[in-house]
Amino acid sequence: MEELQRFVAFCRKVQPQSRENIQRFFEGVILFPHDNELLLQAFLFFNIKNYFPLCVDLLLFEKSPNGENTDQGKCDFVYLTRNGRITLIETKFIDTESTGKTERTRRNKHRSKVIEQVTALKQKFSSTWNIPLALIDCCVFTTEDLTGRERADEIQAKYV
Repeated sequence: MEELQRFVAFCRKVQPQSRENIQRFFEGVILFPHDNELLLQAFLFFNIKNYFPLCVDLLLFEKSPNGENTDQGKCDFVYLTRNGRITLIETKFIDTESTGKTERTRRNKHRSKVIEQVTALKQKFSSTWNIPLALIDCCVFTTEDLTGRERADEIQAKYV
């Protein structure tokens, strides 16, 4: 598929960090943890094969569909899969320890938001690059099981 090849070639140009540099970045996150979301992303980066075994090549990290950090929305991870598909992965740290009505509301908002984000990004990547929707997979990685959520049948949800 020509559009997919064009997109992969584009990613290789706009992703300024090599896989080794991204690995060093995440090693630093683990050594000096200060943000739960980044820590979750680091965990997924180092364990990608355990959760999403078809992912073989990190194309973009924290980039929008056009490769810039714009208002289009950034996707946490964009991978090329072993079977020639694109996988979009959004991560969300959901604080399951805090209690109270405000925290329950916040958790519910985070659950819904991560699913909405990845499905909206699928549309944006498809329209920006003219990649058929059927070649783009949506995944979420959170700290809570989201398989029973609305629209969860459209995404692959994994959690730790």
